[in-house]
Order: sequence, then structure tokens, then C-alpha cells
Amino acid sequence: PPPALLQAMATRHQFENSNDIGVFAALTNAYCLTAIGGSENFYGIVRGLLIAVYLSSAGFTSVFETELSNEVPVIKASLAGTRLVGRLSVGNKHGLLLPTSATDQETMHIRNSLPDEVILQRTEERLSALGNCIACNDHVALVHPDIDQETEEIIADVLGVEVFRQSVAGNVLVGSFCKFSSRGGIVHPHASVQEIDELSSLLQVW
Repeated sequence: PPPALLQAMATRHQFENSNDIGVFAALTNAYCLTAIGGSENFYGIVRGLLIAVYLSSAGFTSVFETELSNEVPVIKASLAGTRLVGRLSVGNKHGLLLPTSATDQETMHIRNSLPDEVILQRTEERLSALGNCIACNDHVALVHPDIDQETEEIIADVLGVEVFRQSVAGNVLVGSFCKFSSRGGIVHPHASVQEIDELSSLLQVW
């Protein structure tokens, strides 16, 4: 990572008094998707590094722009008329998946803001909170066991990953119970040591 990220490995921030990490933003090695209109503090994860330096007055989006704009595009967006961009989408440096409830206008805005090499696709998946049901890095995706076969194939094609149906700490919402990059990850504290070892082997991160 760049020297600046090594020196300041995280920025402590909230979104309108919410500490729900990942609900209002989606960050990858190629782009950052953030909710429109946020002005409060928010916690984030940047390039797999949990951000930890406190900024008390900067707005939600401005923090991402300050930390990331020299590295990746920061895209202000909504999905399905909501600000839950992290909960409803999932992506990596290869692609970004949106639920079918994302409007044409929202999809076009995001497409025009993404790097040209990033694939964007909407999916008909009935489990539409994609960020809750899918966790991925640039090589592997863990998905809800009940996700449609067609969606599994789209995940593999658009995100360029190997897909595994999985639960974490006994919960099928893998996107809510773990977060990982190509260098490491975090999992729910109820995950057993054996489960963590299995996930580490599966994801090839240590």
C-alpha cells in the first residue's frame, strides 16, 4: 500500500450516527461507492486495512475523497432510491453487481463513473441485499447457500472469482459476518478457530 496508508491505516467515521460498517459504502482496489448526502462520521475499510485515525468534523463523502481520491474514483450514488449502497451491492476490482431494483438512472451514473475496465451488471437475484449475501476479494467469493445458480455464474463471470457457498459462525449472511481482501480479513467473533482456518485456506489469505 502507499506510504500514506501505512502511516494512517484507518479513518474513524460514522454515517448519520450509524456505526454499521459497509452499509453505506463499498470500497475496492479500483473504486469507492459511497452514499449520497452523508455528513456524519463513518468507519471504513480501505484496501483491506481497517481505518483508525479519528476525523471529527469532515463529512462522510469528503473523508473518502480525502483518503482515496488520489488512488481510486469516489462515486456518490444511491441504489433503489436508498443510501444503502454497501448493503445492496458487491464488487471487486474486476466488476460491480447491483440488484435489479437499481434504477436505470442510478446504474448509468455509476457506469459513467467507474473505470472503463470494471464490469457493471444488474442481477435478478431474489436475495437482493447483495452486500449481505456475498463476501469477496479479487479472487474468491463466499455466497449465501441459497443464492440462485444463475447468480452464482454471474458472480463468477463479472467479478472474475471462484465461488463457494458458505456460512460464517453459523450464519448464512456471509457478507455481514466477514470482510476480506486479498491480504487478510475479519470474521464474526463467534467463528471457531477451525472455521477461521478453513476460511483462510479457502481464501488463500493468512
